[in-house]
This record gives sequence, structure tokens and C-alpha cells, in this order.
Amino acid sequence: MTLTYEDVLGRYEPVFGLETHVELGTESKMFCGCSTRFGAEPNTQTCPVCLGLPGAMPAVNARAVEDTIKIGLALNCSIAPWCRFARKNYFYPDMPKNFQTSQYDEPLCVDGYLDVDVDGQNYRVGIERVHMEEDTGKNTHVGGATGRIHGAEYSLVDYNRAGIPLIEIVTRPVPGTGARAPEVARAYVTALRDILRTLGVSDVRMEQGSLRCDVNTSLSPVGSGAWGTRTETKNVNSLRSVERAVRSEMLRQAELLDAGERVRQETRHFSEVSGDTRPGRSKEEATDYRYFPEPDLVPVAPDPAWVEQIRAALPELPAARRARLRESLGVSAEDMVQMSNAGVVDLVGETVEAGAPVDEARNWWLGYLTQKANEREVDAADLGVAPGDVARLVALVADGTLSVALARQAVDAVLETGHDVDAVVAERGLRKVSDTSALERAADEAIAADPDAADKVRGGKAAAVGALVGAVMKATRGQADAAAVKQILLDKLGGGV
Repeated sequence: MTLTYEDVLGRYEPVFGLETHVELGTESKMFCGCSTRFGAEPNTQTCPVCLGLPGAMPAVNARAVEDTIKIGLALNCSIAPWCRFARKNYFYPDMPKNFQTSQYDEPLCVDGYLDVDVDGQNYRVGIERVHMEEDTGKNTHVGGATGRIHGAEYSLVDYNRAGIPLIEIVTRPVPGTGARAPEVARAYVTALRDILRTLGVSDVRMEQGSLRCDVNTSLSPVGSGAWGTRTETKNVNSLRSVERAVRSEMLRQAELLDAGERVRQETRHFSEVSGDTRPGRSKEEATDYRYFPEPDLVPVAPDPAWVEQIRAALPELPAARRARLRESLGVSAEDMVQMSNAGVVDLVGETVEAGAPVDEARNWWLGYLTQKANEREVDAADLGVAPGDVARLVALVADGTLSVALARQAVDAVLETGHDVDAVVAERGLRKVSDTSALERAADEAIAADPDAADKVRGGKAAAVGALVGAVMKATRGQADAAAVKQILLDKLGGGV
């Protein structure tokens, strides 16, 4: 018998935790001067340092340290007065040095938290640590059906990414979220991404791997007070998938426990297609990475005065901005919850700042634009329509240049071409037909083409005019004003009031 989500919650309590990896947007790598530009020809952005060649000496990227401090402060962390790097030893083809330079027992930022809101309820996610390290290279497994190493004919390694500054943000276990566990996990990553984008430290493009999550999930019997065995779902690369990964693991683990089996501590991989997780490697015993202090790098000791300068220069963070926006926009608490859930609060605010009325901005972002984002399975912020575009659409509808239907066509054209609103309106001739004589002619043609509908209107069935209005709108490619067309038809057929 397949368990339902309600069955799981009736018997088990979920706990989740997240390890989020963020590639910083520095121009050079963590320990050398190689470029971090995305999309370059494979293995063209490497040097003796990031390839780990004998005698090459690393140096810490100061901008990366500053950006990490910004992240720690934004997450309410304490900034360590002294920290150092360590060597994390393990062999894997995408590690050119056969070790990763990371931070182990002495990270730069510790003991923080991030508050997230889900449907008006606040959840506090504790931050264990924020530490600096370097990214690995990228393996491409060629052949086979899954894109993974099993079944591949051969593998290729691109070391361009190796050495890019990578920040790992590790939460504490998050209990007490119950049925909301998947949503709270997603809300946390969403809020974290918004903070990172606001700080300007990363482009946080999950589809390119500059923000990716490892999702830890466990279940324990209700009221037991015990911690369950956790699994770690690796490299989840979309907000939607974070939520689905937690839910999928809750269902899978509950079925095992109900059957009297045990949950194995292991890494797992999330399938975007099936929405479930697949086994990776066992982690029944802790892996011995043989950490030891990095002998080629001096410790990092941020000057407290410098840290305070960074704190003072932080931009307004998303939570504070949203509180200010709610007050300045004058929207209701219910509207604010709807906009928060849709991830459009800032977008609405920016659209209003660009000149649109609050109601129009809210309606566009909660309506047609959210619909388009859902169709593309992206967040509204990543849709490709800027707040300035929306404000321009609102203005064109207000001055009669566009109807709402034409404005939606303009949105579609912006998404298709990447051009701005004025350009697509000009390119596609989307301006509303306001020539009364042209509308009169189109109305006459519609009446002649559908005499039955016309007779019904003449007989007092005003609702029948809808078919004729549709015919005129089709003839004018949606560029007529539907209300004006309806009135012209009713006047012609004696159905006006």
C-alpha cells in the first residue's frame, strides 16, 4: 500500500537540514589569478596553482574573504577573529590537487540564523557555520542513459571551475516544521538566494551551479524525542526541487520504517523527471578526510574595525525591504502573504517605483506573469520580464495604446525575443485599433458572416453578441477594444441599452 503524505505526518516527525554551496562572483579564483568567467572553452582558465602543480603557492583572494564576511553578517553570524584553512584529502577526478582547500574546525562565520515566512508563520533556521573553500572541476560522463558515471562510455574533466571561491552555508537540524517541512526548506533557500543577490556576492544561478544544495532529511516516530537516520540528497539545483526532495525522502523513509526496515545513512541523487531520489554512496561510517592545517596559507584574522565597516555598508536586506514596502505600498497582510508566496514582493515594489499603480503592479505579477513563470517552471524573478517592462505595459494600457489582451501578447513577445516592450509593440504592430470606421467595417463583416447570432441579438438575446465580438477580435488580431466593439454591434442590431 502506497503511503500518503498525511499518513507519514500521522506517524513520523520530519527533520531537515541544508548545506548550500555558493560560488562567489569574484573575477579571479580563490587562491590564484585565473578567470572565473562561466562558459569558456574547457581547461583554458587554469594555472599551476589551481592545478596543484609542484611548487605552486596559493594566496587568499581578499575579495572572497570580504564577501564571506558580508554573508555571515547578513545571516546574523559571529565573525571569527581568527580562522584558518585546512586540507580536505580525498581522491576524485575533478580534484586536480587530490585535496580540497577548505575550512574545517575554525570557520570564518558561526552561530547565525535566518527567519523565513511561510503563509504568515515565522520559522527560524539556525546557521551552524559559513566557511570558505574552493570549487571542484566538472565531470561530464558521455554515453549511457543517466548522465552519471555508471553506464557511461567515457568521462571528460573540465578544470575551469576548479578553484572558484565556494562558500558553504550549513544549517543546524530544523525540527518542528511538521507538514510544512518541504515548504520551509524551499522558503529558506529562497530567502538565502534573495540575500545573496541583494549583497551582490553571487549571481546565484542554480541552473549554472553557482547555487546548489545538499538536502538532509530524517524521520522519527511522533513523540519519541529521538533523531532518525538522515540521508543527504546531493546537488539539488532548483527551488522547486528542494521542496520535492524533502517530500520524496519523507515518503520513502516512512515506507521503509513502516515495513520494519531501517533507513541507511547515504548520499542520494534527485531525479527532476520522476521527482524522487536514487541511491548514491553509503555513508554508514564517517569518511576520514584526514584534515590538517593548510601549510601554504597563513591564518585569516579580520580586523574588527574592518568587519564593522563591512557591516555599516551592507545594503538593505530583503526582510527589511519587504517590511518597508508593505508600509509604503499600503497593501493588506493577505496581499503581502500572496506576494511573498509567489516570490514577487520586490518585483511589485520595483514596478511601482518605475511608475505603475500598486494595484496594477500587484495584479500583473500575481496574475499573468506568475502564470508564465509556472509554465516555464522558473521563479518570477528569473522569468525575463523586468519591472520596468511591466510598468511600461501598464502605462500603455492606461493611455489606450494597448488593451490588456495586447499587453499579454507583448509579454509573450518579450519572453520570446528578449527585446523591450516598446520594441516588441513596434515590431509586431500590437497597437490597439481605435479607428471607428475600421471597427464598423469589421462589425458589419461579422454580422454578415453569422446571421443567426445577429438575429438572436435583434430578438433580445444580448448574450449572443459574444460570438460576434469574438469574430471582430479575431479579424483585428485582438487589437480592437472589446468593449467598444460590443457597443458598436449592439447599436447596429438594436440590442443596445
